Amino acid sequence: MNPGFKQLQSYPFEKLAALLTDTRPANLFEPIALAVGEPRHPTPAVIRETLVKHLDGLANYPLIRGERNLREAIAHWLCRRFDLPVNSIDPDTNVLPVNGTREALFAIAQCVVDRGEGSLVLMPNPFYQIYEGAALLAGAQPYYLNCDQENGFLPDFDSISDTTWARCQLLYLCSPGNPAGAVIPDRLLRRLIELAEQHDFIIASDECYAEVYPDEARPPPGLLGAAARMGNTEFRRCLVFHSLSKRSNAPGLRSGFVAGDVRLIAQFARYRTYHGCAMPPPIQAASEAAWGDEAHVIDNRRLYREKFDAVLEILAPVLDVAKPAGGFYLWPRLHIDDQRFAQELYAQQNVTVLPGSFLSRTHNGHNPGTNYIRIALVAPLEDCIAAARRITEFMKTL
Repeated sequence: MNPGFKQLQSYPFEKLAALLTDTRPANLFEPIALAVGEPRHPTPAVIRETLVKHLDGLANYPLIRGERNLREAIAHWLCRRFDLPVNSIDPDTNVLPVNGTREALFAIAQCVVDRGEGSLVLMPNPFYQIYEGAALLAGAQPYYLNCDQENGFLPDFDSISDTTWARCQLLYLCSPGNPAGAVIPDRLLRRLIELAEQHDFIIASDECYAEVYPDEARPPPGLLGAAARMGNTEFRRCLVFHSLSKRSNAPGLRSGFVAGDVRLIAQFARYRTYHGCAMPPPIQAASEAAWGDEAHVIDNRRLYREKFDAVLEILAPVLDVAKPAGGFYLWPRLHIDDQRFAQELYAQQNVTVLPGSFLSRTHNGHNPGTNYIRIALVAPLEDCIAAARRITEFMKTL
């Protein structure tokens, strides 16, 4: 067996289920689940209708690289969204459709990490647990970068030694971040690209929350845009990962893409040929339609703005919480243990949230998720408001 299996931890939602196993929720209330980041706004008609229209495609084996029409739609979207130079994204060499970012974020480590002793994969802490599992099963050591309130929930990259950078083979970024929603500024992205060139590592930028943000005039910057602005139009050492799950409320579609460095995309495509992952033709057609439509994405952001405004008005007087720069999570700081908070809230109010310590690891003697909870504002507006009121009532008992 791969020795990395021995180091894998239970997934956060497995830990949550174990925490709540012996707890009876309050029967006075209907359950409201705000722990899992599963979008629950309606999937747009353009996706559903296109999917049904192309069901005949199930009779054909899909191509690993996907149909060119889909890759063209992705390339055009990237250039529009991140203000990239015209034709800087070649659909044939810079883009690879994947079955959701989860699959690709895991697989990229298996493709690019050299299993030599001392290999490091750097990642934010708290983090999406796929990063850690990918590093361990690729034979590397995860290196956690604590994201604390004092640093705006971004890693302090200046504190990383040259020795650590020299051992780094892969750096995972997440912007806007999960769970705090912090956005990595363009100047910092450019600095990280310079470090990647200097120390010979690859950047994998998880941008699956990049289309959920509060201000229509200020979309979060992306890694490819930063690379282009510093003259790196070959996107050397840069890979970005995007998904339709959050952007288009289609988590069940399992559709996303990887784009960037031609050399890395070629090697990743070769890896995936053996891995056996290819997007079914009907999903490719629906994805092409989704990347070509922005109206449903703008409406999606409007729905999240309504929820943030309504919920924060209720919670701000009782919790240390603020609107994030992106994403659909709240990340309030508590004055009691986060696991106790989640357990007692469930018992008293039948509202489920995720303890922050389940999303992070202790590094340098500190777990940056301790005494935080993650609240996913994915439920309908009325349920989010009801949950906020229940949390307010619960706070009175502490």
